[in-house]
Amino acid sequence: MDFSAQQIADFLQGEVVGNPEITVNNLSKIDESEPGTLTFLSNPKYTHYVYDTKASIILVNKDFTPEQSISTTLIKVDDAYQSLAKLLQLVNSVKQQQRGIDSLAFIAKSAQIGENPYVGAFSFIGEGVKAGNNVQIYPQTYIGNNVTLGNDVIIYPGVKIYADCVIGNRCVVHAGTVIGADGFGFAPNDNGGYNKIPQIGNVILEDDVEIGANTTIDRATMGSTRIHKGVKLDNLIQVAHNVEIGQNSVLAAQTGVAGSVKIGENCMFGGQVGISGHLTIGNNVKLAAQTGVISKIPDNVTYMGAPAFSHVQYTKAYVVFRKLPELDKSIDALKKEIEELRKNIH
Repeated sequence: MDFSAQQIADFLQGEVVGNPEITVNNLSKIDESEPGTLTFLSNPKYTHYVYDTKASIILVNKDFTPEQSISTTLIKVDDAYQSLAKLLQLVNSVKQQQRGIDSLAFIAKSAQIGENPYVGAFSFIGEGVKAGNNVQIYPQTYIGNNVTLGNDVIIYPGVKIYADCVIGNRCVVHAGTVIGADGFGFAPNDNGGYNKIPQIGNVILEDDVEIGANTTIDRATMGSTRIHKGVKLDNLIQVAHNVEIGQNSVLAAQTGVAGSVKIGENCMFGGQVGISGHLTIGNNVKLAAQTGVISKIPDNVTYMGAPAFSHVQYTKAYVVFRKLPELDKSIDALKKEIEELRKNIH
């Protein structure tokens, strides 16, 4: 579908500089652009591409002033990067929007599906499921009994959502994710083995949560494992039973969160972070990649290392421990000198 520069500017509340009638039907990177595409400039180091780009339209910030003549049409906006994100969301929603229920899908008689659904082939929707309007359930998904799905939810292929879980409005769950599997609860018995502790809680995703591919979120032993509004989880993350993740927190791939951890709001965790059970992580906490957390962390700090400690302390310590091989040699040399002195004294 073609869009004119004026249509795009109206959508983004921007200003056209150039030909408002020129149209585009795709997006491109500024250094790999083609005619008929729209690109953007947000990083000043790419400014030189503006003058020889083949793109038909360029999104730029309002304060951009060209130093040479430009034949390409510009759309000036408050923030080019954020405006591009809005366009990508629009394009993505148009491309992915599907409707209808495939004849090979199974929907239990007691399930309630809202208006304008898409349910793909070989999907299973169990008894008592309640799904809102505009849900998209892709092929080969499993929605267990009494699951609730809000409006505009997207469930990608191969997702498994166990019984009684709740998925809020506008949530996105990517392929292969499992929500609501049993928490890891076992009690040692007298025979040297383990007795399973029944996990009778559920998982709640609040509104606007996005879960990456092949992530697992375990159901609570009792109560709920709760992912608050606006949380974004990357691929391959493990969230254990009774964990709570605060609003608008972001966790990168391969992070592991043990049982009953409470994570605050607006936190940012790098990849491969590990958090021990029953800890509290404050609000606005940043954890660098591969940080290992074994004690609670206060608000508004950045930690790194394993075991984790303040990035200020870590930086100071790093200056020392990267020199440990040299220090070891120096210590050996000093020992030898001390031994020689002792021999001379005696």
